Formats: sequence, C-alpha cells, structure tokens
Amino acid sequence: MKKMLVAVAALALAAGLAAAWTGQVNVGVSVADGKLRSFYLSIGDYYRVPEPQIVSFRDRFRVSDEELPVVFFLAGRARVEPSVIMGLRLKGRSWLDIAFHFNLTPDIFFVSVGDAHVGPPYGRAYGYYRKYGPRREWRKIALLDKEVVDLVNLRFMSEYHHMSPEAVMQRRGRGEAFPSMNEAARKDRDKGRDKDKGRQGKPQDKSDKGGKPDKDKGQGKH
Repeated sequence: MKKMLVAVAALALAAGLAAAWTGQVNVGVSVADGKLRSFYLSIGDYYRVPEPQIVSFRDRFRVSDEELPVVFFLAGRARVEPSVIMGLRLKGRSWLDIAFHFNLTPDIFFVSVGDAHVGPPYGRAYGYYRKYGPRREWRKIALLDKEVVDLVNLRFMSEYHHMSPEAVMQRRGRGEAFPSMNEAARKDRDKGRDKDKGRQGKPQDKSDKGGKPDKDKGQGKH
C-alpha cells in the first residue's frame, strides 16, 4: 500500500514539474518572440511603463497581449494602479463596467474618424457612438469586451505610430493582429530613419553650382 502511495505521489510530482516546466517554456518562447517584445516595448513607451513590468504583469494576471493596452489605458485615465483595474476584472467586470466604475464615459475609447464609413470590427461600436454620443447618453453605448480591446488598440496604434485611424481599421478588418501591425510600423519607421541617415552621410558634390570657381577654367595658356 505504501509503495502504491509513493508511486502515485511520484507521478503527481512529475506531472506538476512537467506542467511547470511547460509553462516556463511557453513564457520564455513568447517573451523571446521579437514581434511580441516589440509590442511590449511600444506599450511601455506609450504608457510610460518599463517593459519588464509589462511582461511580469501579463504573466501574473494572465492578460492577453492585446488586452494589455486596455489595462494601462484605464489605469491612466482612472489614475489608479494597473493592479486595481485587474482586481475588478478578476471579479468578472467587463471593461466598460470598469470604466463606469471610475466615472469614465465611453467616449474615451473613440478616436475621431469624421463621417467616414466604418466597417467591421468597428462598425457596431461607432454606430452606438454616433447615435448616443452627441446626446451624451453614455449608458446606451453598449460595448463588448472585444470592441473595447479593438478601440483602445486603435487609439494606441494611431497615436503612437502616427497612423491614420482609417488605416488601422482597415488592417484590423483584414484580421491583422495588433502585435504584427506594431512590428510592421516599427520596421517602416526604422527604414525611414536609415534613409535619413544615408542622406545626411552622403558627401556633397563639389561640382554643384555655387562652388568655388576654377581659376584656370576658360583661360588660355600664356
């Protein structure tokens, strides 16, 4: 009987270690992913949060990558610690309910797109906003969690990378993930910087007009 109990305990321990090891590997892989790390760096730069804190926060509360901007956005607007936002979230509150909890109105989630046509996945949210926003009937603007995630990341991407909101909407509508969109924007920005450096480092052509004239040019030999 004792041998059986020992064997069961050993198997349970092995399973626990395997699960822990797998979890560590998964975290390591995701952190090592350059695309995700770039996303965390951008979030940290935009919301003034150190990248290690973002990764630690993600692992501690098991927040999805695209929800991270929502946490720091609401924390900044409510002027509370991100852990306070997550405390309410873990109690089952929706992102919109958490905003209302701090007397924040849904208009904080929207960026101006004028009268432009807004397609999925933003169409429903903007439909509510255009109908009830001007009348300030905030409680009638019903936003799903996934819509809040899309809206906050829309603001983040357009403001941080200076992308037009319409461009972000179109790319999201085609199914592009925000970490991928962020990485593409970062690479475009780096290419622009490299081109600028190349122009600055290019030597000036001395044959340009306005240069020092050649004394002997046009003069015959004497």
